[in-house]
Amino acid sequence: MCSLFGLIDYQNTLTTRQKNHILQVLAKECEVRGTDATGIAYNFGGSIKVYKRPLAAHKLKFHVPNGVHIVMGHTRLATQGKPADNFNNHPWSTSSFALAHNGVLWNDKELQQTENLPDTHIQTDSYVAVQLLEQQKTLDFTTISAMAEKIQGSFVFTVLDRDDNLYFVRGDNPLAIFDFGGFYLYASTEEILRRAMRKLRLHHQEAIHTEEGDILRIDRIGQYSFAHFNPNRSFQHFWRNPRFRMLSWFDEVDEPEAIDGQTDLLIQTAKSMGVSEDEVLALLDLGYDPCEIEELLYNPALLHEAAAELLYAY
Repeated sequence: MCSLFGLIDYQNTLTTRQKNHILQVLAKECEVRGTDATGIAYNFGGSIKVYKRPLAAHKLKFHVPNGVHIVMGHTRLATQGKPADNFNNHPWSTSSFALAHNGVLWNDKELQQTENLPDTHIQTDSYVAVQLLEQQKTLDFTTISAMAEKIQGSFVFTVLDRDDNLYFVRGDNPLAIFDFGGFYLYASTEEILRRAMRKLRLHHQEAIHTEEGDILRIDRIGQYSFAHFNPNRSFQHFWRNPRFRMLSWFDEVDEPEAIDGQTDLLIQTAKSMGVSEDEVLALLDLGYDPCEIEELLYNPALLHEAAAELLYAY
């Protein structure tokens, strides 16, 4: 459960100082979705550079150098792999691309075996996407689509190649991308992006809309194109997967600690899909079953509406 963020300065509109300030503000707003680690990736000097630390965004200072046009970032809420081991944190880089992920994957162990992927010291579930792309020896719409169709879980991936093409791979998690006339900004939710806009005193011109199954590529000069993949729906309802269902739901357990743990898990997963803790708790207090809330997560507009009515009533 994390947040993606970043910028694409496709008309050289921003100074280096402005870019670093924007990244700082945007990353700090993304802390609502994760404070365990923060990282960015960008092209400079003919190679991809990654700067990441097991720290909340507000504790870091970004110093992107002159001449950088595209920066992809990530704030992490750890679900697998200790943040203190910095190799577990996003983004990861190879000789040809960097990758970051928002969401949770649950077939990474199976893919390690079925796809004959090499053993790695990295414990984070997301890293399997890096390995699948590396295995194909090239990065394009075809290979990214093949990777995304093998993945089971909730996700949005961002992938930056050495030619400053930034790919957005949209699963069932949220994503917001705004054009400010000369540069794009993006974040995992529109709410985060708008909060950053207010602090930066920015007004966007238009939004780039994506849907589940879309692969969006934006290049160095701001041109964008789309491809599509078929989402793997083997576990469409993630709560039915054993990794997230270590215990039965609340009405099947008696231990308060178990109930608290399930509530936390539901809240964390809801946050990764753009739903606040207050909204989840309001629905639980009214008597909604967790499985009912799960169903609502796949229709966020309806969930927001229902929770807003409850919060207003309170």
